[in-house]
Amino acid sequence: MTITSFAIVGGGWRAEFYMRIARAMPQRFRVHTMLVRDELKGKDIEREWGIPTVRTMEALLAQADHYEFAVVSVGRGVAPELIRQLAEREIPVLAETPPASDVDALVALYGALPRQAKIQVAEQYLFQPLHAARIALVRSGKLGDISHVQMSAAHDYHGVSLIRKLLGVGFDKAVIRGEQFPSLIARGPSRQGDPQEDGMVETSQQLATLRFGDKLAVYDFTREQYFSWIRRSRILVRGSLGELVDEQASYLLDYATPVHLELRRVDKGHGGNLEGYYHKGILAGEQWLYRNPTAPARLSDEEIAIATSLLQMADYVSGRAGSFYSLSEAAQDHYLSLLMLEAIKTGETVVSARQPWAEEE
Repeated sequence: MTITSFAIVGGGWRAEFYMRIARAMPQRFRVHTMLVRDELKGKDIEREWGIPTVRTMEALLAQADHYEFAVVSVGRGVAPELIRQLAEREIPVLAETPPASDVDALVALYGALPRQAKIQVAEQYLFQPLHAARIALVRSGKLGDISHVQMSAAHDYHGVSLIRKLLGVGFDKAVIRGEQFPSLIARGPSRQGDPQEDGMVETSQQLATLRFGDKLAVYDFTREQYFSWIRRSRILVRGSLGELVDEQASYLLDYATPVHLELRRVDKGHGGNLEGYYHKGILAGEQWLYRNPTAPARLSDEEIAIATSLLQMADYVSGRAGSFYSLSEAAQDHYLSLLMLEAIKTGETVVSARQPWAEEE
């Protein structure tokens, strides 16, 4: 088993996911170098994580022979220039989402890259275990032709990426309508931890419909769903032969035989199990819809998804596999999410147009 060595551009909260994954899976990953412009932060990373850091892109590029690709984990406003600099030196890039801030920046980035550039984007939601299992069930054909998705599990471009994958639409024209309304919710956890006091905060619920020809998606999300103890995520997928509601699948084996299955999560290390504590996969009846490619590493679902992107990136740059989430796909998802936010904000119907990144797909 080979060890994949990669560099990281950035040293923020998101970059730490890649660092934790490499620490949890030393037989698969190694962070060779990090570009962290703040010297104090860089020294802290070196001391806490044992990862060398540099301050300039030139210093990172000088070490390019020692890593297979670079992860660009910085804000969307500065990401395009860094992606371009790496691509011009023929260094493969795994960019965080979104790869640019707005439509103009997406078009400019796509046009500025060399045609042979190896760029992929780390859209993790498609690879989270339960979402990956849902996508596998849809692809199996058991639900028939998918015509409708209701998505209340991820925000903006993340939600759109799941919608397009579950509906099976590519760069099709979308007609989008939306609205939003405020409400109060009890203060809950955040990135900083559990709430420290009682109180109410205002939240905004965003609703949108995205019609792709004869296929319809409903987007329904409020940011508190990521951390709140009292706001659940929900997903509905409807096809001509069945439907999936969260973890419950119903479909027809034939015209007279209905089948009802639960997508059952299988984790090890519970009770008297001595296999270690890790996620193994997701079963539907007797079929494994999903097997965790990072097992037996002890990772959260988010970390499993990001690690899956790293594994696929290693296969992609080595030529063992093709594209898994291209810049074109990422640009389309972000473009549609921007249109969706416009429709939500204005209450006006907006219609997508074919963009340059769609022409070669």
